[in-house]
Amino acid sequence: MRCQGAENISTIYLGGGTPSQLTTDQLRQILHRAYIFNKVEKDAEVTIEVNPDDVTERFANDLTQLPVNRISMGVQTFDDKRLRFLHRRHTAEQVTTAVDRLRAAGIKNISIDLMYGFPGETIADCEADIAKALSLQVEHISTYCLMIEEDTQLQQMLQQGNITETEEELERQMYETIINRLEDGGYEQYELSNFARPGFHSRHNSSYWDGTPYIGIGAAAHSYDIESRSWNIADIKQYIQGMANSQRIYEEERLDSDTRYNDAITVALRTSRGLDLQALSPKHRTYCLENAQRYLDDGLLERTQDNRLRLTRRGLFVSDMIMSNLIYLP
Repeated sequence: MRCQGAENISTIYLGGGTPSQLTTDQLRQILHRAYIFNKVEKDAEVTIEVNPDDVTERFANDLTQLPVNRISMGVQTFDDKRLRFLHRRHTAEQVTTAVDRLRAAGIKNISIDLMYGFPGETIADCEADIAKALSLQVEHISTYCLMIEEDTQLQQMLQQGNITETEEELERQMYETIINRLEDGGYEQYELSNFARPGFHSRHNSSYWDGTPYIGIGAAAHSYDIESRSWNIADIKQYIQGMANSQRIYEEERLDSDTRYNDAITVALRTSRGLDLQALSPKHRTYCLENAQRYLDDGLLERTQDNRLRLTRRGLFVSDMIMSNLIYLP
């Protein structure tokens, strides 16, 4: 949940698992408690993550009886072979059916997640996924490059020679293709991985990038209050036991001014609005501009009239490098 001011809740996000597996009554209870114990704004953005195969006609209609006004759907790809590779339960056809059912129920704000950079994927494959996404006319699209993490089945497959990692240049070409196709389709890229039709930016995600305080509820959930970050214990049984005993089991990190500056670099520069230089302390503003000058000279960064530092189109493709070199190292 996102907080604006000391009390107001401006967004609620049900995710971090598969909330669409819950019954309507369970979802109603969760949201009822959120509204009872907090001051939720009348126009709050209330999002629920869903799997396409969970969206039955009844589920879609039941959502309209809840204060849910935004759907985030994990699609990943419209290629059934790649969906099986990811061990996803749904098929490409079920995605279309889910969107149709949500529209028929009156849901007017739908976001889908897509991935690219699959082993063996071509530019044509990537374009086909984007074309299908555009045909659904959803309001929001998030795109992520497939990452092979340590100690995962994908890493084992890579080590055994069963798959080949996508070359970096091909990933770059796919990313550029995605940006071009979605912009041509009427979507604005307002963050490195997020695209929206006008008026449909994710308010919840944007508050992360703006540094708005938030409350995380549930096992492994994170909270932030500007001065500190905290995260609940990940073990569900211990979390439930702690709650039963009115004890929150968590860890906490206190944030000094250097850490808050580094956080701003790694989140604000991801957005099309960029980093507000006036919000930085004189020390950090000087440090930032000194290290940013070479990228300003090279046309990878630009300084706007309202004194913000942001990535240019060329800078998008080397954003990690730029941000890492603006990080403050005492």
